Amino acid sequence: MKLAHQSLIKKTINKIISPWYLLPLIDRWVLGQIVPPMIFAISAFTVISLSVGVMFDLIRKIVEYGLPLFLALKVLFFSLPSFLVLSFPMAVLLSTLLAYGKLSSNSELLALKSLGIKTSRIISPAIALSIFMTGLTFYFNDNLVPRSNKLAETTLRAGIGSSFSSETRKSNIMFSRYGSRINASTKKPTEKNTYLTHIFYASKYENQIMNDVTVLDFSREDFQQILKSKNGKFDKKSSSWIFSEGSILSINPSGETTKIQFKEYKYPFVEGPMKLAKVPRDANEMTLKQAIQAQKIYEKTRNLKEIRRIKVRIQEKFTLPFACLVFGLIGSSLGSKSNLRSSKSQGFGLSVILILIYYVMSFLFSSFGVKGILPPIFAAWLPVLISLGGGIYLLRKSSTF
Repeated sequence: MKLAHQSLIKKTINKIISPWYLLPLIDRWVLGQIVPPMIFAISAFTVISLSVGVMFDLIRKIVEYGLPLFLALKVLFFSLPSFLVLSFPMAVLLSTLLAYGKLSSNSELLALKSLGIKTSRIISPAIALSIFMTGLTFYFNDNLVPRSNKLAETTLRAGIGSSFSSETRKSNIMFSRYGSRINASTKKPTEKNTYLTHIFYASKYENQIMNDVTVLDFSREDFQQILKSKNGKFDKKSSSWIFSEGSILSINPSGETTKIQFKEYKYPFVEGPMKLAKVPRDANEMTLKQAIQAQKIYEKTRNLKEIRRIKVRIQEKFTLPFACLVFGLIGSSLGSKSNLRSSKSQGFGLSVILILIYYVMSFLFSSFGVKGILPPIFAAWLPVLISLGGGIYLLRKSSTF
């Protein structure tokens, strides 16, 4: 019985490791040089970013607000995925740079080249690993990060209580609706569908209720209405808004006004303002599907700046993971140059410089996309394409040595 159990364990282990031995020896050897420093780099970058981004703030909340230590550790754990997605690309760059730099300094790459093995073949394991890390980063960023960020915020709010802002709170909600206007004489909608018909504004949204609401109604050609209310909520059954404690000011073409006070008023209007209020403030709190839905909501409001911003953020859902491939190509190409003799400290310093250049460039182009200087897709992808071009140039240059 014991022998059978041991045999079953051995078969299971063989099934797990057998794909590894299907790889060519050169790939296993190179990956064996890259993976250990990558694990170290992921750990190092994550700890550093967590310390700067979360840990010090949590210590302050423990001291000032009395946040329990156990809840602080939970918040730290839930914050981990958002920092891992930032660490993955940086770790790929540092690990490939160190691994190939070490092989180059030991003349092992020179020996492989003397056997007729091309540089592109030598770095292919690093590219394959970078592609895997790209997929892993996309999965983390699109699935784990939005959920873990919400859990971290909920846990922090529960630990601090009333001292922390509510999850469903948002300020200055403005929703614009476009469509046709009712003709004064025919009582029929106009043919054009490009008129601004409504402006909905609320100073604050909290717990499914809009507060301090103002609605400007331009849907009729003969007169306009201004509705002001203390609060309002959307009723899905009647597809209308129920406003409380307010007034309606009507203005006819001659300039005469009529004002009506109300305690409760049912106003037929779309659910758009409620959907807009529920859109997360930060794209990192949204999955790709949610970001696309947010884009559709913003397109209805015709807020060009928000439309451009969300389009850029949607593209960045892809470009952030793609940085793993970019850094993998740059790190392996730069490290495989036969004249590079980099120590760990030099490799770390070079990685920091390359990372800084890439993310500064990404930030600048992203800003250009939000401002409308560049189309969103170009604003998000140009840093990637420029960096890929640099990586290909380095690869060709390293192949000549």
